[in-house]
Amino acid sequence: MTANPLRFARRTLFARGSWSEASRVSAILRKETVGGAVLLVAAAVALVWANTPWSASYYALRDLQVGGEPLGLHLNLALGAWAADGLLAVFFFVVGLELKREFVAGDLRDATRAVLPIAAAVGGMVAPALIFVAVTAPLGDGATRGWAIPTATDIAFAVAVLAVISTHLPSALRIFLLTLAVVDDLLAVAVIAVFYTEDIDVVALSATLIPLSLFAVCVQRRIRSWWLLVPLAVATWILMHESGVHATVAGVLLGFAVPVMRSGQAGGPEAGPGLAEHFEHRIRPLSAGVAVPVFAFFAAGVSIGGYRGFTQALADPITLGIVLGLLVGKPVGIFLTTRVLASVTRADLDSAIRWVDVLGIAMLAGIGFTVSLLIGDLAYGAGSDRDEFVKIGVLTGSVCAAALAAVLLRLRNRQYRAIWLQETADSDHDGVPDIYQVGHD
Repeated sequence: MTANPLRFARRTLFARGSWSEASRVSAILRKETVGGAVLLVAAAVALVWANTPWSASYYALRDLQVGGEPLGLHLNLALGAWAADGLLAVFFFVVGLELKREFVAGDLRDATRAVLPIAAAVGGMVAPALIFVAVTAPLGDGATRGWAIPTATDIAFAVAVLAVISTHLPSALRIFLLTLAVVDDLLAVAVIAVFYTEDIDVVALSATLIPLSLFAVCVQRRIRSWWLLVPLAVATWILMHESGVHATVAGVLLGFAVPVMRSGQAGGPEAGPGLAEHFEHRIRPLSAGVAVPVFAFFAAGVSIGGYRGFTQALADPITLGIVLGLLVGKPVGIFLTTRVLASVTRADLDSAIRWVDVLGIAMLAGIGFTVSLLIGDLAYGAGSDRDEFVKIGVLTGSVCAAALAAVLLRLRNRQYRAIWLQETADSDHDGVPDIYQVGHD
C-alpha cells in the first residue's frame, strides 16, 4: 500500500495567507498607523503638561466631574473616567468586530492557523505576569494585584513604530502581530471582568441582556439605523457600568453580536463584506483617531519629578516588575511558546522567515500602553501613589521595547525588502493591487 505523501507533510509556520486577507490586514494597519501617531502625540502632550509649572491645570481637567445621576444611575464621572470607561468601550467594540472577523471569515477560521497566535498570546501573558508577581510579592500590601498590567500589547503603538522605522515586514508577520494583539485584547477583557470586578449588581447585569439582545436581533436582520442601534448600545454600556463589571466588556459583547458575512453566504475570505466590516470601516477611525488618543491623554500624564524622581520610581518593585514584564516577559513568553509549538508539531518556518524575525515581533509586542494603563487604574486606583509608578513603568517599558524591536527589525530590513518585492511581484502577476506598502516608501 502506497503511503500518501501529504500525510507526512510538515506544517509551515508563518506561511503566506490569502491575498484578500493580506489586503484587509494591510488596510487595517494603515489606519492604525495614523491612530498610533495621534496616540503618541496625545501621550507626549500629557506627559509634558504634567511636568510643567502648569501641571495643576492638567490634573484639574482630568478630574473634572461631568454627568449626573439620572434615575439613580452613577454617571457623575471625572473626564478621565469617562475616557477609560466610555471611549475605550468604542475601542473594544472594534476589537470584538475584528476578532469575530478573524475567526469567522479570516485565514484564522482554519484551526491550524489559529493555534499559533492564540498560544503565543497566552504565553505572552503568562510570562510577564509571573515576572511581575515574583518582583512585587516581597512588597506585600496588595502589590501583586497589578499582575496583569504588563500582559497587554498596544497594536496602534506597535504599528506606529513599524511606520517610523519603515520596515518592509512580511505579510505573514504583520497578520501574526495584528491577530496576536487582538487575541491579547480579548484576554485582557476577560481578565478585567474576572479579576478586577469586586461587587456585582446581579440585577443590573441581568438587565444588560435586554438591550444587548435587541441590538443583536437588529444587526442580525441587517438593520443599520444609527438612531436605533446607538441607543441600544448606550443602554448596554450603562447597565454594564452599573453592574460593577467594567463597562468596556459591553463593547466586546456588542462587537461579537454583529454578523460578519452577508446573508446566505458561507464563511471564507472570498465571501464578501458583511455588517461587521461596514461597522469597522465606520468606527475604526473614531476608535484609533479619537477614543484611544483621548484616553492616552488623560492616562499618560504623570509627574516624573526630574531625574532623581525617575530613578527612585524605577527602583520601586511595581515599576520594575512592569518594565521587566514588558521588556523581558512579553517577548520571552511569545518567542518560547512559538518555538515549543513548532517543536511539538514538528513545523518548519516559512523559507522567507527566520527565528530572529519572530523575536523582533515578540519584542514589538512588549509595547503595552492603552490596556496596561487601564488595568493599572483598576488595580491600584486612579491618582494613587502606585498609579504613578504604574504609568512610569508602562511608559519606560514600552519605549525600551519599541527601541529594541526597532533596532532588530531594522537590521533585517534588507531581507524584508526582498520578500516584499517578491510578494508584490506575485500580486501583480495574480492581478491583485499592491497592498503591502503600509507606512513605507
